[in-house]
Amino acid sequence: MTNERGQIIGGGLKDIIIREKNGENLELGELLIVENASQSDERNYTILQVKDIEYKSQAHQSTHELLSGMKLEGYDPDLEFMEPELTNYNLGRAKSLLYVQEKITGGEREYITKSPKRLPNFFSPIKSIEESDLKFLEPKNIENSIYLGDIRSGSTVEEGIKVYIDLIKSLTHHILIPATTGRGKSNLVKVMLWSILDTEGAGILVLDPHDEYYGDSIKIGLRYHPKKDEKLEYYSPDKDNDDAVTLAINVKKIRPYHFSGIGGFSSAQTEAIRTIYNKYKSNWITKIAKGIDRDVLKEMGVHEGTAEVLKRKIETKLGVYSVDIDEDNPAMGKKCIFNSNLFVGGDYGLSTVEDIVGALEDEKVVIIDSSKLSDFEELFIGSIITSNIFNKYKRYNSKELNNKPVISIVIEEAPRVLGQDAIESHGGNIYGTIAREGRKFKIGLIAITQLSSVIPRAILANMNTKIILGNEMSPERSAIINSASQDLSDDERIIASLDKGEAIVSSVFTRFAIPIYTPEFKKYVKEYLDEIPQDKTKDLKTMVIG
Repeated sequence: MTNERGQIIGGGLKDIIIREKNGENLELGELLIVENASQSDERNYTILQVKDIEYKSQAHQSTHELLSGMKLEGYDPDLEFMEPELTNYNLGRAKSLLYVQEKITGGEREYITKSPKRLPNFFSPIKSIEESDLKFLEPKNIENSIYLGDIRSGSTVEEGIKVYIDLIKSLTHHILIPATTGRGKSNLVKVMLWSILDTEGAGILVLDPHDEYYGDSIKIGLRYHPKKDEKLEYYSPDKDNDDAVTLAINVKKIRPYHFSGIGGFSSAQTEAIRTIYNKYKSNWITKIAKGIDRDVLKEMGVHEGTAEVLKRKIETKLGVYSVDIDEDNPAMGKKCIFNSNLFVGGDYGLSTVEDIVGALEDEKVVIIDSSKLSDFEELFIGSIITSNIFNKYKRYNSKELNNKPVISIVIEEAPRVLGQDAIESHGGNIYGTIAREGRKFKIGLIAITQLSSVIPRAILANMNTKIILGNEMSPERSAIINSASQDLSDDERIIASLDKGEAIVSSVFTRFAIPIYTPEFKKYVKEYLDEIPQDKTKDLKTMVIG
C-alpha cells in the first residue's frame, strides 16, 4: 500500500490503536483508510478518524527523564537513543466511521455504505484518505442540494470533494448552527444561501440583524448572484435604502396571536387583547390606542387598568398613540399617531406581509434587514410573517402541500425564541411551534446560536442537521454532542479545536459525521463567477474583484 501512515496494533471499533510511522505526524480529526479483504471485483475499506494522539516509548519514563536532564544540564548534548524511530513513537487513537463497499456493475461504479460492525485485520496498514475514497459522497442531484463546504481531513482541505446536503429534507427537518463568536457562522450561512439561490423547491426567510447577507457596493453579498433578480428580495425599514423594498406593516394586519411568547403580555392582558380583537377586528390596535369607553370595557369584561396597560404597551412596542383631533375641542374625538416607520396606519403597508409570503411561496430568498430594529421588533416582524405562512400551509390539503416549496426561517441568537424560558412563556411562540410541528407542514428553521445548552433537549433533538463549528465552552459542546445525529461522544476535543471555517456536519441525512471546511464567501463567489461565461457575469465579476 502506498502512502502508508501507520499500522493497527490494537483497540476496538471505537478506539482503534495505530502506531504512527516515523515522521508521518497524524493530526487530530484526520481521516484515514484501512483496506479490508475483498473479492477481486470489489473493494472494501473502512474510514477511520483520529480522535487522540499520544507519545509512547519502549524505554521507561525514568530513562526519558534522565536523558532529558543530562542534555539540559550539558552533560552530553549529543546523547541519543539507539534507533530512536523504533524506541520512541506516537500512538494514534481512531474510531471507525464508515464501512464502504465499492464495486463495478454493468460498467458503473456503485457504493454501499454501512456502519462498521467488524474490526479491520490486526496489523493492517493505514493510509491517508484520497478523493477517490470519498466518491460516494457526491450527490445524485447537485441541482437540488445545499453546498456546505469541502471535505476536511484534520487541517487538510480536499477541495475536490464538495459536501452537499439534500435541500428539501434538510430544510424541512431543521438545521442548527452552533458556534462561539468568530468561528464563521455568518460566512457559512452566506455560502449556503448562495447555493440555495441555484436550487428549486425552497423559499427562505432571513432575519438579518447585522445587515450582512444582501451586501452593498463594499461588502460582497447575495446581491451579486446571477439569479438575484428572479430569486432574491430585500426589505429594510430604512426609507433611504435604495436597494431595498421599504418594510412597513399596517397595524390592521396584526393579530393577537402574533404576540404569543414575544410581546411580554401577561395571561390577563393576552385574554384582554383577544376579547378586544373579537369586537373590533382589524381596528383593535387603534381602538386600544385611542382608549375604549369604560362602559364598553365593562361590557366586554376587560378591567380598566388592564386596558390602560395595553395602551401603554401598544405605544411603547408599536409606536402607536392618540391625540385629540382638535386640542380646543376634545369632544371631537381622537386620532392615532404612528411614530414608527415600521408599524403604520391608513392604507400604507397593507400588502407587505402577503407580498413576503407570496415571495416565499415563489421559492425566493427574502432578506429582512433588522439591523436598525429593536430586539422585540425583529422577533415580532418574524413572528407576523412566520405565523402567516405557517397558518397558510396548515390550511392546504395534502395534495396542495405536496406542490408547495419548503419554507425555512433563518434566525440568529436562537435562544431568544427557542430557549427554555421563551418556549414556556405564555404558551410559547411560533418559532417553538415550528421546531416541534413544522416538518409536517414543510416549514423548518435554520437556527444559529452560541448557547445550545439553554435550548431544551427536545428542541435540539428535532434539529436533525447540525453544522457544528468550533466551541471552547464545555457545557455547549456537551449539549451539541448529546443531541447529535451520530455518536460524537469522543469528539469533544475535536470540536474544541476547530478553527474558523472548520465544522462537523452531523445529520440523519449523512452516513457519518462529515468534517468540512467552508471557504471564505468572497473567494467562493469569485470562483463561482469564474465558472460562468464572461459575457453573462462581466459586471458582477468587476464588482466582486474591484
